Amino acid sequence: LSGRHSMLPRHVQRLGRDWITHWNGSQILALNSPVSSCMRWAGHYPPWASFPLPISADFSANWRVPPFFGPWRQFQNPNWYLDNYTQSCCFHLPNPSMKSEGEEPLTKKRRLSGQDDTLTPEQETNLSNQKEESCLSVAQNEEKRGSKKGSIKRHWEYFCQQSKTMKTAENKGSDQSSTGSEATFDFTVMSYNILSQNLLEDNSHLYKHCRQRLLFWTYRFPNILQEIKELDADVLCLQEVQEDHYRTEIKSSLESLGYHCEYKMRTGRKPDGCAICFKTSKFSLISSKPVEFFRRDIPLLDRDNVGLVLLLQPRFHCKANAAICIANTHLLYNPRRGDIKLTQLAMLLAEIASVAPQRDGSFCPVIICGDFNSVPGSPLYRFIKEGKLNYEGLAIGKVSGQEQFPRGQRILSIPIWPKKLGISQNCVYEIKQQQKEENAGEKLEAAKPDNPQEIVIASEKLSSKLQHHFKLSSVYSHYFPETGIPEVTTCHSRSAVTVDYIFYSAANDDTAAQPGAEDSFRGGLKLLGRLALLTEKDLWTVNGLPNENNSSDHLPLLAEFRLIER
Repeated sequence: LSGRHSMLPRHVQRLGRDWITHWNGSQILALNSPVSSCMRWAGHYPPWASFPLPISADFSANWRVPPFFGPWRQFQNPNWYLDNYTQSCCFHLPNPSMKSEGEEPLTKKRRLSGQDDTLTPEQETNLSNQKEESCLSVAQNEEKRGSKKGSIKRHWEYFCQQSKTMKTAENKGSDQSSTGSEATFDFTVMSYNILSQNLLEDNSHLYKHCRQRLLFWTYRFPNILQEIKELDADVLCLQEVQEDHYRTEIKSSLESLGYHCEYKMRTGRKPDGCAICFKTSKFSLISSKPVEFFRRDIPLLDRDNVGLVLLLQPRFHCKANAAICIANTHLLYNPRRGDIKLTQLAMLLAEIASVAPQRDGSFCPVIICGDFNSVPGSPLYRFIKEGKLNYEGLAIGKVSGQEQFPRGQRILSIPIWPKKLGISQNCVYEIKQQQKEENAGEKLEAAKPDNPQEIVIASEKLSSKLQHHFKLSSVYSHYFPETGIPEVTTCHSRSAVTVDYIFYSAANDDTAAQPGAEDSFRGGLKLLGRLALLTEKDLWTVNGLPNENNSSDHLPLLAEFRLIER
């Protein structure tokens, strides 16, 4: 074939060879004969066919193979169709596992999950069986497909019967109760990476399964805004918010919905950032603290990620000093730089620790949202939930768990960050400490300095143990209990994993929280419900993310809390 058609591009010759290899004589595509019609793939084909059958469609007599058409691949997704918005693209390849060489920038050629896309027949059979089992976890006797074509319905999971009654009556947070010595305040929080348009275009290899028109911002933003309207959260924690879009349309659109918006753009030349928006009918702003992870004087901290920490006061008739700390961040992606990820996390926790203390010395309830670019069970994830991490001997490529076979083999240094950062191994700002002897022992009084250069570093023995003061639980359990199949929060051509989280400081009587006493908090948060996540198989039934109805490559996370003040 290559001898007769040496003028054809190499990938087209390879395409022809693959067709001849897989098809019998009656099905061979005769590339050596004139092609006068465009070939399109049928959306449905006989069960005995190992791949879709070509069907002739007379669009143009001057047909040519589109330049983006790469080598033949093993396709796992049967949702084939012809783009009806243009006749210049004859083939569309909605394949979740495209993996030909040279189709992406070298610096981005990595996988979050570290798993091979190719499945053996036995694995495909197991996945098929798992699909049947996972249907129950997605809808639980509800219709799986929503009212809109090509959408998947996500259901609410309730941990409190009163919450379900309130949700059904659509009275979220409108009827705050006060009984005995305990006052309650119900509210919802969303964490959502909305996919910056610049990042989408810079990483187009992740979205080859999508129709082109679905990737335009003019198509995506109305979908994202509609999703925010429908979910109607009281607090929004958004990541990858592009600055020009925020300034021209996102901020004004959200303000028209009753939100007050706080925004922090990434440093350097990065045009996106993090935003926290809250309904002014539910909260008033006490303070807003941006956190920049870039430090010019520290070589380790040469990345432009940021965080944002807000202190909010609920609008309800209880204690005047009631407050909730809301933090939002998007940590570094690079799977091989766990040292940077842990340092960025420590900087965020130190800022929270400086904002959240109350007059009696306890912390107000804390909620931390964001894209942490780390998977459940990884050392970084365990550090957040367990409050401690011994990183001695830990390879930097294993911190986030993004790669099954990590390439970053260098061992974390002790300590990870230099003293001049001004943050201790307990993830708090180091300050001049005044000691007072009292009956029970030492009591430390601390205040964060206005000028970081004036920080006085306390002497501290070198230790490989990190700690933080917060007892945090995750809103999501990350696996469906009926099947053990993982939940996913992001799904594109390269991977489908959980990297987005909502962590919260749980009240002592929160049955949904992880085990452990809540000794450093006064009151706390009770998880009332959450918007269920989906499996990877579920998402590929609608061609992954983004798709017609979901215009980010991440799913929004949503939880309902009850603030308990004692």
